[in-house]
Amino acid sequence: MSDTSPDLLREWIGRTRTEHDELSLFPARAMAALLDRDPTVLERASPLPAGWHWLYFKPTTPQSELGRDGHPRRGGFLPPVDLPRRMWAGGRLRFTAGLHLGEPVERVSIVRDVSMKQGRSGPLVFVTVHHRVSGPAGPACEEDQEIVYRQAPATREQTSGVQTLAESTAWHEEFTPDPVALFRFSALTFNSHRIHYDQPYAIAEGYRDIVVHAPLIALLLLGAARRNAAGREPASFEYRAVSPLFAGLPIRLQGESVRDERMRLWATDPAGRIAMRASAAW
Repeated sequence: MSDTSPDLLREWIGRTRTEHDELSLFPARAMAALLDRDPTVLERASPLPAGWHWLYFKPTTPQSELGRDGHPRRGGFLPPVDLPRRMWAGGRLRFTAGLHLGEPVERVSIVRDVSMKQGRSGPLVFVTVHHRVSGPAGPACEEDQEIVYRQAPATREQTSGVQTLAESTAWHEEFTPDPVALFRFSALTFNSHRIHYDQPYAIAEGYRDIVVHAPLIALLLLGAARRNAAGREPASFEYRAVSPLFAGLPIRLQGESVRDERMRLWATDPAGRIAMRASAAW
């Protein structure tokens, strides 16, 4: 599976990290601008949209400590998995209180689990990290983030086995992430993973083009869910990345309401192939 033993990797379970930040205006306004919305409506004390805490607690890894892929070298807070591909695979969020721009915030993170599996493409390592984000009034968001490590494929990513969305949905929206939008999101989140802005590197890694960030897709779905629920912020959100999306191709954001104030959500490519599944609840 990997040169690093499973027992060693599991020693990372229980590792904890505490970070502090302030919900300053610029990241939220920059995100609004990226979405082509009026950034000036956001002011100090404005509610922070659900999920936008991802714009804060940005990594500040020194340049000399980055790996070839642009990620921090393995073995710090996260375990030293030596599989070359690291991806944000999915997660679950529960929003227990609101956050407001200008507030100080704290994030406590703990490595909850490290597990190894054998997939169709080779060995996989899943790392689950739990985050608790708190503001002045106490805990505001509980999150379980799942990161997956895998081998790079021998050939370019295939789409023949990816499931398409056959059913019609109650509503849909579109967003086209051109290379400039992806560069801006990388800069906004200080995400230096090269697959999101370095086309030759992404193609050498087996992708057809630069790759859309999974958290950006999740935030697009969250925003679409909010707009189609009369602007109400969800109480919980769960998402899973299924296949990559690429720069320049429209993303179709689709959803429908189901029982008990729940909404099922999908992000698909122009051919209808599912890139992310999600659900939100109020």
